[in-house]
Amino acid sequence: MNNNSMKLICGLGNPGMQYIHTRHNIGFLFLDHFTHHFHFPPFTHDKKHDAHTSEGFIPCNTDKIILLKPQTFMNRSGIAIASVMQFYKISPSDLIIVHDDLDITLGKYKVSHDTRAAGHNGVQNIINVLGTQDFMRIRIGIESAGGKKERGHISGEAYVLQDLSSAEQETCTRVYDEIIAQIFCIK
Repeated sequence: MNNNSMKLICGLGNPGMQYIHTRHNIGFLFLDHFTHHFHFPPFTHDKKHDAHTSEGFIPCNTDKIILLKPQTFMNRSGIAIASVMQFYKISPSDLIIVHDDLDITLGKYKVSHDTRAAGHNGVQNIINVLGTQDFMRIRIGIESAGGKKERGHISGEAYVLQDLSSAEQETCTRVYDEIIAQIFCIK
């Protein structure tokens, strides 16, 4: 298959039931929403790449889309991503990473390209493994409206591993829909 006809969208998160609804698993949660929105098949475990995958197509785009949830834990995400990219001959320009960002307020997101990890260990691992930062990132905000002051004594490391409240989950769903509408060409 021609590598120009395939895109890899990777959501970052941690495997395991205890992490399912945590802020740090925003990437996985986004892919679940994406899968439901576009009627992709359920994720299956791909032993070869140590990841959960789903494949399909979306309107307004002829590219085949591979959705990837690495099962290597956040800080080793690059291993599964590199494995899939090598197997399918996908270039970094066809890679989109979706992840949480503690520097962005919940309810907002930013798209960046060819940027440093800025303290996100999962992204840093991907850059290290791939040897490039030349890929797209969709950074979904998880910081409380009041920021660190509102969080109080809770460290960033502890905060990202807390479950999203139901109100935060609703906000995230709205953000996921915005991202789908604005980035993935849906009217």
